[in-house]
Amino acid sequence: MGAYIIRRLLLMIPTVFGIMAISFLITQFAPGGPVEQALANLSGQNASITERITGSEGGDFAAQPGQGGNDSSYRGSQGLPPELVARIEKQFGFDKPPLERFFTMIGNYLRFDFGESYYRDISVIDLIKEKMPVSISLGLWMTLIAYGVSIPLGIAKAMRDGSRFDVWTSTIIIIGYAVPGFLVAIALIVLFAGGSFWSIFPLRGLTSPGFANFPWWQQVLDYFWHLLLPIIAMGLGAFATATLLTKNSFLDEIRKQYVVTARAKGLTERQVLYGHVFRNAMMLIIAGFPGAFIGVFFGGSLLIETIFSLDGLGLLGFQSIANRDYPVVFATLYIFSLLGLIIGLISDLAYMWVDPRLDFESRDV
Repeated sequence: MGAYIIRRLLLMIPTVFGIMAISFLITQFAPGGPVEQALANLSGQNASITERITGSEGGDFAAQPGQGGNDSSYRGSQGLPPELVARIEKQFGFDKPPLERFFTMIGNYLRFDFGESYYRDISVIDLIKEKMPVSISLGLWMTLIAYGVSIPLGIAKAMRDGSRFDVWTSTIIIIGYAVPGFLVAIALIVLFAGGSFWSIFPLRGLTSPGFANFPWWQQVLDYFWHLLLPIIAMGLGAFATATLLTKNSFLDEIRKQYVVTARAKGLTERQVLYGHVFRNAMMLIIAGFPGAFIGVFFGGSLLIETIFSLDGLGLLGFQSIANRDYPVVFATLYIFSLLGLIIGLISDLAYMWVDPRLDFESRDV
């Protein structure tokens, strides 16, 4: 087991390196980079960012009609002095060759030094910490609730395969899966968050004003009061996948010969189900858990965060890509990739916990 864990940890190094290298290469060809945006801002599109980059309202580098800068390769640099373009390149670190910038970035990331955001006066790690509570809340509770409901429901459907209960529950969860989460979110807002009917639930943030002064029990209630509608909107599709996967896994195991043998020995259905079938059927469920968690935690909450005005990592990542805020983009990609690989390793170790017969030492990776 120890050798397998070490091999997996060592394999993470080239995997993360390859992800970062490919992503960095793509950004080199993506139009509208931070330097080009700054030059466009200097042309009069955004005076506030202009002042932040130049340190003044134009200063000595204020562009004059027809003044220099026509030899720059950047779009929007016509009419700007070469000194100003060079200053902007240095501001964003683009005065160095791409290969040097990449290895400098990797070296800093190995020390978990992610630098500062291009457009916010805050370090990237502090920015991620600021947005983390929303994503942790949505991802953690959504995953726990989805699996906590789907696994027992899937087992019940497998034991009653073809019954009226199985048909009706399948109809409900398939309809829930077919309805987009953002549409459910809008409907919940209209119905319960002051849209056109009742104003029962809040529409913004994870907590109410004055949350720190609430007693602990009121803080818990307020926290879940804010989370209820977003989790419902996100959960309908997750229930369908996990429930049907659980049902089909148990059906496959129930029909195998060892189950017939166990029943012939006089074991009760409960002993057969939880003593023999459960361990084998849960393998596929555990295999899908890391992907489901990562998907909800990082990617699946973008629309929900936007609709419910929750400022989390999904919204941060989208805004950073749109604004070409590369320190935030690469830092979140690095952290998410590393975390995803670690969770994948934990998933493999959970296999052995469910079924100790698995031999990881015989595997190549």
